[in-house]
Amino acid sequence: MNLNDIEKLIEQRRSVRAFLPDAIDRNSLEAILTCARHAPSGANLQPGRFHVLTGSALSTLTNALSEAIEQNRKPVSEYSYFPPVLSDELKARQHEAGFALYKALGIGRRDTQARREQFARNYRFFDAPVGIVVSIDRDMGKGCFMDLGMGLMSLFVSAQSRGYGTSGIGALANHADVVHECLSLPVQEMVVCGVALGLPDHDHPVNRVRTTRAPLDSFASFHGF
Repeated sequence: MNLNDIEKLIEQRRSVRAFLPDAIDRNSLEAILTCARHAPSGANLQPGRFHVLTGSALSTLTNALSEAIEQNRKPVSEYSYFPPVLSDELKARQHEAGFALYKALGIGRRDTQARREQFARNYRFFDAPVGIVVSIDRDMGKGCFMDLGMGLMSLFVSAQSRGYGTSGIGALANHADVVHECLSLPVQEMVVCGVALGLPDHDHPVNRVRTTRAPLDSFASFHGF
């Protein structure tokens, strides 16, 4: 694989929200997670754990999460994913992404029930054959979240290089207590997010959604060149 191939993998990566039911073999998953662990890590602390579920283990978790949603169980997320106040620029990006998603699915702006149901699919890992719960030790500093993020990107690109699709699921942390109960996680582990992984259903309209990225001159500056 040359440099152009790597760049194409990164540029073509998309959040996949519809999957084929085909099972993923454990050897492939082990290779993907080993690649994730090769991401940069300050002081080589290697923060984060990956709890990989499939079959009945995944169904048990998704069923418990669905029940929590139906019961309007109070969210318990332990960290703030978004800033407390979104600037106009960030709101525009958020709205653009949401509009593209719901348009692809044929969901109208005022169809709150359909939007709620679509969001609930996060808690089913978008019906992917593999769901990964990502956690981190509570004593890790904020910088370790950055290292974990680099590990997740390595996971996504490694999966894509093997023909699999992925989607990060930050909403999973909203019901971390349910995840803890189902997986019997140690109290010391904080649930950060989930990852859906499997073969993409390329014919599903939700996988045709494309979001834009800011132009280079809006986020980068060069000095001394």
